[in-house]
Amino acid sequence: MDSELQIGLAALGVVAVVGIVAYNKWQERKHRKHAEQAFKSDHRDVLLEPSFEGESGRVEPWAEEESVGEVPPRGMRAAHEPTPRRAGLPNPDVLDPRVDCIIRIESIEPLDAPRLWAAQHEQLEGISKPVRWFAFDDTDNLWRPLTPHTAGTYHWFCAAMQMADRRGAIGEQDFLHFTGGVQRVADQFLAVPASIPPRAEALGNAVELDRFCASVDVQIGVNVVSNSHPFAGTKIRALAEAYGMVLGDDGAFHARDEEGNTLFSLSNLEPGLFAPEEMRNLHTNGVTLVIDVPRVANGAAAFDRMMQHAMQLAEALHGSVVDDNRAPFGPEAAAVIRNQIQQFQAEMANQDVPPGSPLAMRLFSA
Repeated sequence: MDSELQIGLAALGVVAVVGIVAYNKWQERKHRKHAEQAFKSDHRDVLLEPSFEGESGRVEPWAEEESVGEVPPRGMRAAHEPTPRRAGLPNPDVLDPRVDCIIRIESIEPLDAPRLWAAQHEQLEGISKPVRWFAFDDTDNLWRPLTPHTAGTYHWFCAAMQMADRRGAIGEQDFLHFTGGVQRVADQFLAVPASIPPRAEALGNAVELDRFCASVDVQIGVNVVSNSHPFAGTKIRALAEAYGMVLGDDGAFHARDEEGNTLFSLSNLEPGLFAPEEMRNLHTNGVTLVIDVPRVANGAAAFDRMMQHAMQLAEALHGSVVDDNRAPFGPEAAAVIRNQIQQFQAEMANQDVPPGSPLAMRLFSA
């Protein structure tokens, strides 16, 4: 009797083990199928799509969310429960597909932000262009910049590499480093990167972007030179500060707008930077005023103000306003330059890169 009971219990144990193994295999197949569907997501490639004009000059493509049924409030979802995919999740507003190579990462399970940050830093270190990360906040329904101090867990992340700046366009090495690094980060967390841009198209877009930027990247300078005696540093500083200019860490005085952006700068024509502790003993035969055209919102007005200050400096220091060839720079030459500034800035506006805008500041940075 005991023998029959033991045999029966053993048989039940075998059935239970087989049932558990079968259930685990079913779950594994189910999650693999879900991941494959995620990888084959029908996301549109933002680099191939035109921009749409709106209130801010461009509106990112937006598709309605897929209806997946009711979702429990944040904090009430079971830790193992899959999260619905958002097919129409847009890119962060601060990114532009014409300027940024963008890859999103989607994960069924929430990923820990500090761990992902450490992983991406290891994989993407050494890229020559700025790379930014964002995490999507389900509660507030917006993208948040990811930093070393970001806490919490998220299902969606976005990585973006800027494709050009004043150092030129990205090359193939940067592109492969970025896309391969993001792929490895995703693999590390069993997540899925979506919409990786085609290599040839991304590199071609970067070259075209750099070509456009080079065509409007103009800095215009005029010099105030001594007619006899060198200019005293104390006098230069007093005149600059009286005009509202502030000495920056770059060794130049800056005239700024209400938002703190530089309109034009005043620097030493001779080698050497202006420094607070050295202005008392400094003497120089000239100073240079420069306007960085793509980085100023109203270039013509800023140029007029710069020329006014140049004339005031020349009068107060007993000097002359000249160009880089030491030829006199009078009203006629100023009118020609002012016209050119307006043309360059109109071309930027036509390409939906307003001069002085955050986008222009990013593109025309070193």
